[in-house]
Amino acid sequence: MTDTITLSRSEYEDLINARARVEVLAGGAGEMLTNADLEELRAAPSPIAFWRKRRGYTQAELAAEVGTTQPFISQIEHGTRGGNVHVYVRLAKVLRVRVEDLVLGM
Repeated sequence: MTDTITLSRSEYEDLINARARVEVLAGGAGEMLTNADLEELRAAPSPIAFWRKRRGYTQAELAAEVGTTQPFISQIEHGTRGGNVHVYVRLAKVLRVRVEDLVLGM
């Protein structure tokens, strides 16, 4: 016999949205962040800077992998310049995260 729980549509949507937020904070694909990691993410100039450092890339190395320049990566990380969707897709692929993980809270 299975236990059944009844939720209102609003409660169900809140639950789904909360799970999505946790997955974003966890870097998608099952990677879990500790509380210290989450604090580091919040303190980083941007999610891109956090994930770049977490993956062990310098700005120059990440730029080379993505096909752009180090100054451009720096500008994106510090919010002085935006990238287009194609740049974010390439960044996400190299950093092994979802695009949503790179724009969270921006």
